[in-house]
Amino acid sequence: MSTLTATVAAPSGVNTSAFWERLWRSSGVQFVALAIVAYFVYLDGNRTRTVIAAALSGLAILYLMWFAAAIRVSLAESGRDGWGAAATAASAAVGGVFLLLISASVAGLTQFAWAAFVLSSFVRAMFTMAPTFGFWRAGLISNSLFALGVAIVVLGVFGGTTWFADGLWAPDGLYSRFVLPIIQLLWVLVLNAVVWSRPPSRSGW
Repeated sequence: MSTLTATVAAPSGVNTSAFWERLWRSSGVQFVALAIVAYFVYLDGNRTRTVIAAALSGLAILYLMWFAAAIRVSLAESGRDGWGAAATAASAAVGGVFLLLISASVAGLTQFAWAAFVLSSFVRAMFTMAPTFGFWRAGLISNSLFALGVAIVVLGVFGGTTWFADGLWAPDGLYSRFVLPIIQLLWVLVLNAVVWSRPPSRSGW
């Protein structure tokens, strides 16, 4: 009986805080990788690839949520849980809008999908802002890195104005479709590096 109790009580490799912490601290990288793969799969445009891209995008959203959770734990450990809560709320909003966007794409509602993508610029900007300000207030990033993050927030807000009929500033134009998403994905990698560099949390996982 004591042997059985000891076996149950002893944490296995996946039943430890360290395992889950390593997994979710890298979720920003996993989100970026899945988002890029999903986008290039979707570019082909046929029905099968659209459905595959939708499934990959759904997985990417899950990793985005977990990344927001990892950000919140890091900020809570630094006494900045308010910014962590803002990051969590922003990730939920981004996830909701993108689930709507994915559904519209699968249903063939292209114009609606692009409109939703443009509107997502505001919540994507918030997701950039919350951890950037939180990490800066906690002293985890430098002033120059903070200034770069603020610039990306401003660029994100500008993304919500891309309503021209065609050209650079159209919903499916170069800025909305490529420039801004690339910048924001790169910033997610920067934020992931900050999260990864933090010492192990005391109780987050």
